[in-house]
Amino acid sequence: MKSLKTYSIPFTGLKLGKHYFEYEVNDAFFAEFEYSIVKKANLICKVELDKQETMLILNFDITGTVNATCDRCLSDYLQPVDIHEQQIARFTEEAMGEDDEIITLGKNDHEIDIAGLIYEYVNVALPFIAVCSNESDTKHCDEEMLANLNKLAANDEQTESIDPRWEALKKLK
Repeated sequence: MKSLKTYSIPFTGLKLGKHYFEYEVNDAFFAEFEYSIVKKANLICKVELDKQETMLILNFDITGTVNATCDRCLSDYLQPVDIHEQQIARFTEEAMGEDDEIITLGKNDHEIDIAGLIYEYVNVALPFIAVCSNESDTKHCDEEMLANLNKLAANDEQTESIDPRWEALKKLK
């Protein structure tokens, strides 16, 4: 398996200005995270690192596909991903609050690990309700599975009869 050490950028030897890095984010990357929602993916992560005297500005551009399961018909499909994010890392010895969205780098730090950021950006970009078709258009959904689900849903409503004990309680009003 590919180690997550690959996703560290050593910034101490870099000159001031912009630097570009490209990473392949695939199944081996997500296998490193024990409880990852994403198991299979084929992504390219391009990172633009702008090194300044007091900070690093990281611009992420992550594109590709993630294997997902449709919540409607339970079939697997490829979810396209197109992510554009920015992260700032500041050089300081001051303790910053935990709610700040700026990474703090001390004088002893010589590299920045971006694996956690990539993992977070991909997981947040996934839709909350995954469907293999857009806007209630079921053309791509598995028709056989949808028919079975509709049949089972209709049978549940018919077999549900009113318990006579509840009817007696309704008269107490």
